[in-house]
Amino acid sequence: MNAKQSSPSSVPSGDDSAKPERVAKVIARAGLCSRRDAERWIEMGRVSVNGKPLITPAMTVLPTDTVEVDGKPLPEREAARLWRYHKPAGLVVSHRDEKDRPSVFDKMPEDLPRVISIGRLDINTEGLLLLTNDGGLARLLELPATGWVRRYRVRANGKVTPEALEALKDGLQVDGVQYGPIEAKLDKDQGANVWLTIALREGKNREVKKICEHLGLKVGRLIRTSFGPFQLGELARGAVDEISQKVLNEQVRGGTKRKEGAKSKRATDPKLGPDGKPFRKPKRAPAKKKPAGKSTAGKPAGKRPGAKGAARADRRR
Repeated sequence: MNAKQSSPSSVPSGDDSAKPERVAKVIARAGLCSRRDAERWIEMGRVSVNGKPLITPAMTVLPTDTVEVDGKPLPEREAARLWRYHKPAGLVVSHRDEKDRPSVFDKMPEDLPRVISIGRLDINTEGLLLLTNDGGLARLLELPATGWVRRYRVRANGKVTPEALEALKDGLQVDGVQYGPIEAKLDKDQGANVWLTIALREGKNREVKKICEHLGLKVGRLIRTSFGPFQLGELARGAVDEISQKVLNEQVRGGTKRKEGAKSKRATDPKLGPDGKPFRKPKRAPAKKKPAGKSTAGKPAGKRPGAKGAARADRRR
């Protein structure tokens, strides 16, 4: 870098550019490679900081430091961007696969910058995969604490009762692994198979399949239909679609501050108004003065202006 780069965008990325950061992380965020690749480049002597070659990746840099790869300064960091991708079955979500299987990143359009996935999908899982050019944004949206729901359509072999699915709402433990609350619904009973909708807020390895196995079901097809506020919708299989900066800013700013589906504080706190600001009772309009000289004849004495005062005066007499 010169780490004096323009600020990427208003989208929170989970990174504070004013703090020291691992040099490999800085290189990866510049879009040149993954963090692991950056560490290998450092060990190969391809990286220097302020003109001095690095020999170990265990170094942090400041925004004022100049990082170079092969004698060239890092490109300026781009604004955080986000894409929807309809992942087909049969592709791994990895930049480097030990078995040399086809990867989703081999199928990206040529004009797309280097991207990383937000979470992963198994090789045979289909559906929505979010991609970004910003590692900080990816880590932020992956966190269970962000509270974004992952929703799946599942075709599984076997039978299950609505009562068994209802029991998942309190979470469960499978093979020593604790899973949080799960929302599961039986959509269709189709011969030897069932179709389910399963929603969860975590992203543990093969979570949906393990939950189904616990219920005596064998998953035949698994499709992720949404990730937080972002939907698969009618996106064609294998297609990539960029989410606008406006939508990204709105959804990430609001979505990461409270869990999806939970009522906002302003909806549950009587002290807050609809704009989220402290509620203030409207000022009462001043009482209208009656026109001077208007007759009060026919009204009860206690209701006439000054009636009580006149009675007290009579008693004093």
